[in-house]
Amino acid sequence: MTLNMKNLIYIIAIFLAGAVTSCSKDYLDAPTKSSLDESVIFSTYDLAKSAVDGIKIDFGETDSYRGRFLPWYGMNTDIEWYNSSEKYPDGKADLCVYAATPTNSQMNKTRNAWAKMYEGIERANMCIKGIKTYGDPQPGNDMGQLLGEALTLRAVYYSDLLKAWGDVPARFEPITTATLYLPKTSRDSIYKKLIADLGEAEKLVAWPNESSATSDVEHVSKAFVKGFRARLCMVASGYSQYPDGIHRSTDPDLSVDKMYTLALQECQDVINSGTVHLQPSFETVFKNNCNDVITAGNESLWEIPFADGRGRMLFTFAVRHKSADQFTGQPKGGQAGPLPYMYYDYNGQDTRRDVTCVPYYWGMADPNTGIAQQELSDIDTWYFGKYRYEWMTNRRVTSTNDDGVNKIYMRYAEVILMAAEAANELNGPSAAAPYLKMIRERAFPQSEWTDEVDNYIAGLTTKDAMFNAIVKENKLEFTGEMIRKQSLIRWNLLDTKLNEAKAKMYNLRARTGEYADVPSEIYYDYADDGVTLKMYGLNRGETQDKSGDYAYHTSWADPSNLVDSKVESIYAQDPDQHQFWPIWQVFIDASNGKLTNDYGY
Repeated sequence: MTLNMKNLIYIIAIFLAGAVTSCSKDYLDAPTKSSLDESVIFSTYDLAKSAVDGIKIDFGETDSYRGRFLPWYGMNTDIEWYNSSEKYPDGKADLCVYAATPTNSQMNKTRNAWAKMYEGIERANMCIKGIKTYGDPQPGNDMGQLLGEALTLRAVYYSDLLKAWGDVPARFEPITTATLYLPKTSRDSIYKKLIADLGEAEKLVAWPNESSATSDVEHVSKAFVKGFRARLCMVASGYSQYPDGIHRSTDPDLSVDKMYTLALQECQDVINSGTVHLQPSFETVFKNNCNDVITAGNESLWEIPFADGRGRMLFTFAVRHKSADQFTGQPKGGQAGPLPYMYYDYNGQDTRRDVTCVPYYWGMADPNTGIAQQELSDIDTWYFGKYRYEWMTNRRVTSTNDDGVNKIYMRYAEVILMAAEAANELNGPSAAAPYLKMIRERAFPQSEWTDEVDNYIAGLTTKDAMFNAIVKENKLEFTGEMIRKQSLIRWNLLDTKLNEAKAKMYNLRARTGEYADVPSEIYYDYADDGVTLKMYGLNRGETQDKSGDYAYHTSWADPSNLVDSKVESIYAQDPDQHQFWPIWQVFIDASNGKLTNDYGY
């Protein structure tokens, strides 16, 4: 059967109309089938593919991942925070400082991420049932690839529901009138189902570039499925807040031994496959992301795809631009950034530091030339350098609300560090060392490998020492990527690390302890291009008076630039008692009494 584009658009529209959210009875009054019977849809590859691609539509909806989940979940940790956390209570800061309420002004809407995630799940449920019934999915065939992708996308939605809300309703079949209202299900049973589903999916999908379907990172490959399955194993066996306290799962199927063994095997499969690679340069990973490079086989394993007119990754997380200028037509960025001490927690030779931590923003553009200059920020406000409009050489952002840059959902570096963690837990530090070495060698120039790789790793002689090094390496590798919060929770380190973060900020401000050699004055001027800052006094130990060499200087680590209220705003309520967001009130009210909030909400 030959299909034209009109047919493909039509089938996506069918799924848009037929999808059912968890909170709206109105959907049940409309037929879930169209005049184009599902037996035709799911036995015809092009139609089935369009239906599976339609599962991704909910990522880009206004109040879904695009504008609510990705911009807000993951802050505040010991490495990153909302740059206006001190504005609590204001709706936005509340989401970050562990003080959200069910009536949060940003979230308490019927089209919020909660609803859109369940809408995506319903689309996936329809595809999975249809392909299994009519598509003859087998490993290596086209329908098998589609089924594997649908199973994986459903797992993505569920994994994000679980990490944001804890126990949630479980729907693994298309909605019927009888299943419209469901209570919450234990996250343990949902994790077990997702891990099993991904085990099925990995047998169906191809490795990166093994087929045309896996030639880009906007579609699911075996490398991503295995890496994602490993992540879920680590999370499911880790600590989290339950109604009766913080502990690991009591389900023997989710024991550390079982889950870490499975996770290690999955990570080793990816590593040994040779189908994905660390980029030789850390910076290249993020330049590629900003330039819409989606070729499979590099470091990015899978990305949430956004069209040019959707998505808010730079809008939210980029180095701030105060006006339209030579790099962007969108004056945004800077909503979040690294904690003030992060720059100083990197070794000065670590190539990840200057990619990750940026101490300046782009000021107002000259009205005549349209050109802006870099301007030094204060020590309490840094920006994530992994997201930069100035790296977008392929296109210029002109939208007022969206930038179209994909969300990197998983990098190969995470697979390697999970392998290190699992190997250390099961077999000790010597088993973990080769994996940690891979990450450290990429981070440092070869001239530093003797000290920063070989000697450093050789000194990690106990399981605890290696574990603490892996926790630190995750921090240095992933700042700004919003995966730290879930990791701290599963390690049972959330409260500990947030309190350490407060103490470190006070030490930085006073230039005591580990920050005693941080300079108090920064001298700066502009390079020959007239827009780029050159500085002295940013790095540890740069304490000479350079007022004769630079046009400007300012106090940097001054108490007035990092006030108590800013430091204390990293959390407003006990983070260990608020590891999850509450279910928003509109969904509680529409649940026919089935849903309630735990954790004191």
